[in-house]
Amino acid sequence: MSDVTSATAEDVPPLLLGTWKLVSSTRVDMPSGKRSDMMGSHPLAFINYCRDGRMMFLQAGEDRKKPAGAQVTDAEAAALYRTFLGYAGTYTIKGDTITHHVDLSWNETWTGSDQVRQFKFDGNRVTLSTALSPDPVHGVMSIRELVWQKVE
Repeated sequence: MSDVTSATAEDVPPLLLGTWKLVSSTRVDMPSGKRSDMMGSHPLAFINYCRDGRMMFLQAGEDRKKPAGAQVTDAEAAALYRTFLGYAGTYTIKGDTITHHVDLSWNETWTGSDQVRQFKFDGNRVTLSTALSPDPVHGVMSIRELVWQKVE
Protein backbone atom coordinates (compact mmCIF):
# COMPACT_ATOMS: atom_id res chain seq x y z
CA MET A 1 0.00 0.00 0.00
CA SER A 2 1.13 3.50 -0.75
CA ASP A 3 2.30 5.77 2.07
CA VAL A 4 1.29 8.82 0.01
CA THR A 5 -1.65 10.83 1.31
CA SER A 6 -4.44 10.42 -1.20
CA ALA A 7 -6.43 13.24 -2.73
CA THR A 8 -9.04 14.87 -0.55
CA ALA A 9 -12.42 16.13 -1.67
CA GLU A 10 -11.06 19.69 -1.69
CA ASP A 11 -8.24 18.74 -4.11
CA VAL A 12 -10.36 16.91 -6.66
CA PRO A 13 -12.28 18.70 -9.40
CA PRO A 14 -15.84 17.36 -8.93
CA LEU A 15 -16.07 16.48 -12.63
CA LEU A 16 -13.15 14.04 -12.28
CA LEU A 17 -14.96 11.83 -9.77
CA GLY A 18 -16.66 8.75 -11.18
CA THR A 19 -16.12 6.34 -14.04
CA TRP A 20 -14.71 7.19 -17.46
CA LYS A 21 -14.70 5.08 -20.65
CA LEU A 22 -11.88 5.32 -23.15
CA VAL A 23 -12.63 7.16 -26.40
CA SER A 24 -9.13 7.04 -27.91
CA SER A 25 -5.56 6.20 -26.97
CA THR A 26 -2.71 7.52 -29.07
CA ARG A 27 1.03 7.04 -28.87
CA VAL A 28 3.40 9.61 -30.38
CA ASP A 29 6.82 7.99 -30.89
CA MET A 30 9.94 10.09 -30.38
CA PRO A 31 11.92 11.39 -32.11
CA SER A 32 9.97 10.44 -35.30
CA GLY A 33 6.64 11.98 -34.24
CA LYS A 34 4.81 8.96 -35.72
CA ARG A 35 1.29 8.64 -34.26
CA SER A 36 -0.40 5.28 -33.69
CA ASP A 37 -3.33 3.81 -31.83
CA MET A 38 -2.28 2.00 -28.68
CA MET A 39 -3.74 -1.51 -28.58
CA GLY A 40 -5.74 -0.97 -31.77
CA SER A 41 -8.29 1.58 -32.89
CA HIS A 42 -11.04 0.31 -30.55
CA PRO A 43 -9.50 -0.74 -27.23
CA LEU A 44 -11.78 -1.09 -24.23
CA ALA A 45 -10.78 0.71 -21.06
CA PHE A 46 -12.21 2.26 -17.93
CA ILE A 47 -10.72 4.50 -15.27
CA ASN A 48 -12.42 5.37 -12.01
CA TYR A 49 -11.65 8.11 -9.49
CA CYS A 50 -13.30 7.73 -6.09
CA ARG A 51 -14.07 10.39 -3.51
CA ASP A 52 -11.88 8.52 -0.98
CA GLY A 53 -8.75 9.20 -3.07
CA ARG A 54 -8.48 5.77 -4.66
CA MET A 55 -8.44 4.98 -8.37
CA MET A 56 -8.53 1.98 -10.72
CA PHE A 57 -7.59 1.62 -14.39
CA LEU A 58 -8.15 -1.32 -16.80
CA GLN A 59 -7.39 -1.41 -20.53
CA ALA A 60 -7.68 -4.28 -23.02
CA GLY A 61 -6.63 -4.34 -26.66
CA GLU A 62 -9.31 -4.69 -29.31
CA ASP A 63 -8.23 -8.06 -30.75
CA ARG A 64 -7.63 -10.15 -27.65
CA LYS A 65 -7.92 -13.84 -28.49
CA LYS A 66 -9.76 -16.21 -26.20
CA PRO A 67 -7.57 -19.23 -25.33
CA ALA A 68 -8.33 -22.32 -27.42
CA GLY A 69 -8.83 -24.59 -24.42
CA ALA A 70 -9.39 -24.63 -20.68
CA GLN A 71 -5.64 -24.38 -20.06
CA VAL A 72 -3.92 -21.25 -21.37
CA THR A 73 -0.72 -22.01 -23.31
CA ASP A 74 2.44 -19.99 -22.69
CA ALA A 75 2.05 -18.28 -26.08
CA GLU A 76 -1.59 -17.40 -25.35
CA ALA A 77 -0.67 -16.07 -21.90
CA ALA A 78 2.09 -13.89 -23.39
CA ALA A 79 -0.32 -12.48 -26.00
CA LEU A 80 -2.94 -11.74 -23.33
CA TYR A 81 -0.31 -10.03 -21.14
CA ARG A 82 0.79 -7.78 -24.02
CA THR A 83 -2.80 -6.68 -24.69
CA PHE A 84 -3.85 -5.72 -21.17
CA LEU A 85 -2.90 -2.98 -18.72
CA GLY A 86 -4.31 -2.51 -15.26
CA TYR A 87 -3.50 -0.98 -11.94
CA ALA A 88 -5.05 0.46 -8.79
CA GLY A 89 -3.90 2.75 -6.01
CA THR A 90 -4.34 6.22 -4.64
CA TYR A 91 -4.06 9.52 -6.46
CA THR A 92 -2.97 13.06 -5.71
CA ILE A 93 -3.60 16.23 -7.66
CA LYS A 94 -1.50 19.37 -7.97
CA GLY A 95 -2.68 21.93 -10.52
CA ASP A 96 -3.30 20.11 -13.80
CA THR A 97 -1.17 17.11 -12.81
CA ILE A 98 -2.61 13.91 -11.40
CA THR A 99 -0.30 11.28 -9.95
CA HIS A 100 -1.45 7.68 -9.63
CA HIS A 101 0.40 5.99 -6.75
CA VAL A 102 0.28 2.33 -7.83
CA ASP A 103 -0.41 -0.27 -5.10
CA LEU A 104 -1.31 -3.18 -7.43
CA SER A 105 -0.47 -3.69 -11.10
CA TRP A 106 -0.63 -6.13 -14.02
CA ASN A 107 3.12 -5.56 -14.29
CA GLU A 108 5.06 -5.72 -11.03
CA THR A 109 7.55 -3.13 -12.30
CA TRP A 110 4.72 -0.59 -11.93
CA THR A 111 3.67 -1.70 -8.43
CA GLY A 112 4.98 0.92 -6.01
CA SER A 113 5.57 3.44 -8.81
CA ASP A 114 4.03 6.84 -9.47
CA GLN A 115 2.33 7.30 -12.83
CA VAL A 116 2.17 11.04 -13.56
CA ARG A 117 -0.35 12.45 -16.03
CA GLN A 118 -1.34 15.93 -17.17
CA PHE A 119 -5.11 16.32 -17.40
CA LYS A 120 -7.45 18.71 -19.12
CA PHE A 121 -11.23 18.79 -19.40
CA ASP A 122 -13.27 19.42 -22.54
CA GLY A 123 -16.97 19.21 -21.68
CA ASN A 124 -17.70 15.69 -20.42
CA ARG A 125 -14.32 14.42 -21.62
CA VAL A 126 -10.93 14.44 -19.96
CA THR A 127 -7.55 13.89 -21.63
CA LEU A 128 -4.74 12.27 -19.65
CA SER A 129 -1.24 12.64 -21.16
CA THR A 130 2.10 11.18 -20.13
CA ALA A 131 5.47 12.85 -20.25
CA LEU A 132 8.03 11.41 -22.67
CA SER A 133 8.73 7.90 -21.35
CA PRO A 134 8.94 4.26 -22.52
CA ASP A 135 5.63 2.75 -23.65
CA PRO A 136 4.74 0.11 -21.01
CA VAL A 137 4.04 -2.60 -23.60
CA HIS A 138 6.62 -2.00 -26.36
CA GLY A 139 9.26 0.12 -24.60
CA VAL A 140 9.22 2.78 -27.34
CA MET A 141 10.03 6.30 -26.12
CA SER A 142 6.76 8.13 -26.59
CA ILE A 143 4.05 10.37 -25.24
CA ARG A 144 0.71 8.64 -24.69
CA GLU A 145 -2.58 10.53 -24.78
CA LEU A 146 -5.82 8.94 -23.60
CA VAL A 147 -9.17 10.66 -24.10
CA TRP A 148 -11.96 9.58 -21.74
CA GLN A 149 -15.74 10.13 -21.82
CA LYS A 150 -17.64 10.38 -18.53
CA VAL A 151 -19.96 7.41 -17.95
CA GLU A 152 -23.34 8.83 -17.01
